[in-house]
Amino acid sequence: MARSLVIKVTAGADAPERCNQAFTVAVAALVSGVPVSLWLTGESSWFALPGRAKEFNLEEAAPLADLLDAVLAGGKVTLCTQCAARRGITIDDVIDGVRIAGASTFVEEIMTDDVQALVY
Repeated sequence: MARSLVIKVTAGADAPERCNQAFTVAVAALVSGVPVSLWLTGESSWFALPGRAKEFNLEEAAPLADLLDAVLAGGKVTLCTQCAARRGITIDDVIDGVRIAGASTFVEEIMTDDVQALVY
């Protein structure tokens, strides 16, 4: 089995470069054939909602909506349970393909053999 990558992105529009780096690395890994699981936490939680990634703009960067679509097509996207609850986001609100899961699921993913975890 190939080594996989779990990326937790904690930043959103409050730290646009850090946010975009996480999504860019996720897509670069997918293109390279690496299985990717992207976790939306903190302010990045808003990108689990339809249309929110299209509102994000960072000069000289790929559109966040395109990056998110690529991860949804080739990897997994998870919204943090507590982060969603704090923002009033439910499973009925999120983009198709986004799941909501908590810390125990995150820990389970990162403790699997041949996994590299990154936090942005």
